[in-house]
Parts: sequence; structure tokens; C-alpha cells
Amino acid sequence: MKIEQIETLLIGNGLVVRITTDSGLTGLGQTACWGYPKAVGSIIDVYKEYLIGQNPLQIEHHWNHLYRMAPFRGTAIMGAVAAIDIALYDIKGKHFEVPVWELLGGKVRDKIRLHLLSGGGTPEANFASAKAAAEEGFTAVKFDPLPGGYQDMAQARLIDTAVEITAAAREAGGPDLDLIIELHRKLTPMVALDLADALKPFHVLFLEDPIQIDSISSQAQISAKSPLPFGNGERFVSIWEFRELLEQGGPQYVRPDVALAGGLTHCKKIAAIAESYHCAVVTHNFLGPLITAASLHLDATIPNFVTQEYTKNDEAPHHAVFKTCYQREGGYIALPEAPGLGVELDEALIEQTPYKPMVSGHTPLRTDGSVANAV
Repeated sequence: MKIEQIETLLIGNGLVVRITTDSGLTGLGQTACWGYPKAVGSIIDVYKEYLIGQNPLQIEHHWNHLYRMAPFRGTAIMGAVAAIDIALYDIKGKHFEVPVWELLGGKVRDKIRLHLLSGGGTPEANFASAKAAAEEGFTAVKFDPLPGGYQDMAQARLIDTAVEITAAAREAGGPDLDLIIELHRKLTPMVALDLADALKPFHVLFLEDPIQIDSISSQAQISAKSPLPFGNGERFVSIWEFRELLEQGGPQYVRPDVALAGGLTHCKKIAAIAESYHCAVVTHNFLGPLITAASLHLDATIPNFVTQEYTKNDEAPHHAVFKTCYQREGGYIALPEAPGLGVELDEALIEQTPYKPMVSGHTPLRTDGSVANAV
């Protein structure tokens, strides 16, 4: 069996890769480099020169070949490698007629716990969101407690507002609902530590990405100082970045995205590195059903997995182009049993699902005209 064709398709909010073999098997992958999907597509065009004619089952070899082709690194490159890696696993699962999780060592759980992307800009809205999630069967939610205009708030006002919004979710869900606080890299280290101290009474699961991600050392240092657990890594792309982060003392939760951090091949290794530090894995994804499916297969096989990020946008009409074999039940998804990933494209809907860029070119500014989040 050989790779015969590689297509890149801009569908909805991202770039999908479809690999076809001379035996007629196809595999799907997607990149989570949502800011620059066309750049990923250009990289895949270069990768085609190597991949066409290759045996699709030699996934580890192809991963290393693509990664070492040139002395350049970064999110666009790893996003391309990840999309191809996922598609090759899809083909391999179909070839051996087993779900991908069987190829990754077999399952260690029967269903995947989800945390719902939830929230609201006021305590009342966040209360309603958390209550609805808990009533539907979710045991964890994630929300951003910093309202619009946070960049111009005095520190005391910012902290007080975040506390009120978090308190509302805790009241709504009670002690049986885990709270994950998403901070979207908005804060300075000292403000982040002040906020962590203020949120300690609410027993949150962790604070995610409180500061800018430019420095691995800075992220590790603030994790070590925080009175609450931190989660980092949704923009990291390699085992070397995760190893350095953990080596330097943080965090307690890592957040690899299977469609950005080198695919299933690489994320399985990231999970193993985290396990050696007694660090839990909370997989990242908000882009849609195809990456959700790939994530489920990874989650099924790693013992230090805690919860999978999930958005109800997966279930929205604009994602109908992805035909999935799995279905959410409350706050869980049972393991996919179909061969491969368990996702196919609805050919009739591809042209009806036009690409809509997620980056508008807008960057938040403070009232003094400076760029927010630049610290």
C-alpha cells in the first residue's frame, strides 16, 4: 500500500488534510494552527514531495523524516506534521480494522470525561451556564472570569470581578463540579499570583495560561509560586518544550493539542513525560469534531488523563460536514469503536462549509493606545 494523493481542504474554521492510498483507503487529519492555516497548507505542499509513494503505515519514520527535513521549527510546521500524523493513523486503523486507540496501546478507560467551555461575563450569566452544564451531566466546566475591558481595570477591581464570577459558578455547581479558570495569557505574573490567592477558597481545578507564553522559564516559575495548580501548554508543540517546563518546576496540568503538538505520535510521548512528573493531562481542543475524535483516541490510552476540552459547537449545524461515529452522553463520550478515527467527510457539504478565518487582525488595546497582553 502506498500514499497516492494528499489534499488540503479549507473547511469551516480550519485546514483539513485528506490522504488517499492506492488501495482506496483514506485518512483525515486537521491542524490546530488556526491562526495561520494557509501557512500549514504550504508546508504540506512541500511534504507531499516526500510522502507520495510512501507506505502510510510507517508513521514514526515519516514523523521523524518530516520533522528533520530542514532546520526550522514552530507551530506551522508542527501543525502540518500533526495533521498528517493523524491522517496516517486514520488509515492504519482502517487497514487493520481497529479503532486508533487500539494502535496506541489499547484503552485504559471506557469513556472520556469532558469539561464544557462555558461561562458568562457577569456572575448571573456564569451561574446560569454552570448550573445548566451540571444539570446536563457535565462534571467540569471552563470559563474566563475576566470581563471585557479587563485591560484597563484597576487591579482590585479586576480581582474582585473575577472572584464574583467564579463564586457564582461554584454556587451553581456545588462541590461536585470542577472549575477550570481560563485566563488567555492576559495577566502579568504578579497580578496572576494575586488572582490565584484570591480564588483559593473556591477549590478550582487549575488556572490556565495566566501569562504570555513567550518564556518557558517564566511559566514554570509562576507555577512554582502559585497557591493554586496551573495548566499550560496549548500552544506548545514539542516534547522538548514540555520537558523543559516540567523540569523547571511547573505546572501540575499540561494541555497538549493533538492537532498542534505533533499529532498522536508526539502527544503520546508528551503524556508519558508528564506522567513521569506525576503531572496530569487535560487535552486541548475547541475547533471541532475531527480534532475531538483524534483527542478521544489519545485520551483513551493515557493513564494520567483527567478531562477533555469540549464545546457544543461540535454539535452545531456548521460542523455537519464531519460525520462521526461517536456521540456525547451528558458529560462523557464513549470510546469510538469504528475503524480508524471514526470520522468521514460528507462530500455534499464540503462546498457548503466555506472557510471563515478565525483571526481578524484585531489586537486588544488599552485606552492609552498600547497593545494589551504585551507583557
